[in-house]
Amino acid sequence: MMALCLKQVFNKDKTFRPRKKFEPGTQRFELYKKAQASLKSGLDLRAVVQLPPGESINDWIAVHVVDFFNRINLIYGTMSEYCTEKSCPIMSGGLKYEYRWQDDSKYKKPTKLSAPQYMCMLMDWIEMLINNEDIFPTRIGVPFPKQFQQVCTKILTRLFRVFVHVYIHHFDSIINMGAEAHVNTCYKHFYYFIREFSLVDHRELEPLVRMSQGWGGGGGEQHGLNTALVNSLGVGLWPLQSPPVDSFTHPISKACPCFLLCDYQP
Repeated sequence: MMALCLKQVFNKDKTFRPRKKFEPGTQRFELYKKAQASLKSGLDLRAVVQLPPGESINDWIAVHVVDFFNRINLIYGTMSEYCTEKSCPIMSGGLKYEYRWQDDSKYKKPTKLSAPQYMCMLMDWIEMLINNEDIFPTRIGVPFPKQFQQVCTKILTRLFRVFVHVYIHHFDSIINMGAEAHVNTCYKHFYYFIREFSLVDHRELEPLVRMSQGWGGGGGEQHGLNTALVNSLGVGLWPLQSPPVDSFTHPISKACPCFLLCDYQP
């Protein structure tokens, strides 16, 4: 029911970028329908994200990357009016994490941007990648490139940062829209998927780790997520100021002194 609920709560006309659709009759379209049917069936999200027997892992990842792009695009696009140059002059996750943009094109070095600027660059960048036939091939018989999963890791890492910013800086707006349950479900689906296939470095998950660990189980899981979020992040309490820069080291290269704080491209 998540796709239906998201469209009911969020304004589909306010997506940051046009929704990417799967071509009917293709294997990826069939996988997408299978994934949507599992979601609507009420299955545990941990089971929903598992690779169906006999299916290609790259096709499964491709379907979910595009689907998560569409969903997160819809969520942020609807609430973007609350995320402005004035309210969010830095793309951050509370006082501890600052995310800088690098794309080796316009921004060849990690660059400090406002949250709206960062989101705009991010959605443009992802849209460019998923429309690139050399990276996300749609023709039958055309193989995925060797670096496909590496590219998807980068996409999903950056999409995770959207959740970080939205939860920490705009959760009050989500509540006012009556959308917290839908955003939480979308996040849980995303989280279980990236954990199932180890697609995002665990250190990138640190900003929301206590919330994720506080879900619990059973019927109180949704309440547990909200309670854990408020308790662990102090939702709505972050002052609108530039967060201090922490000093982390990138696990691959020491050339970037701000792991978790920028978008270093190895």
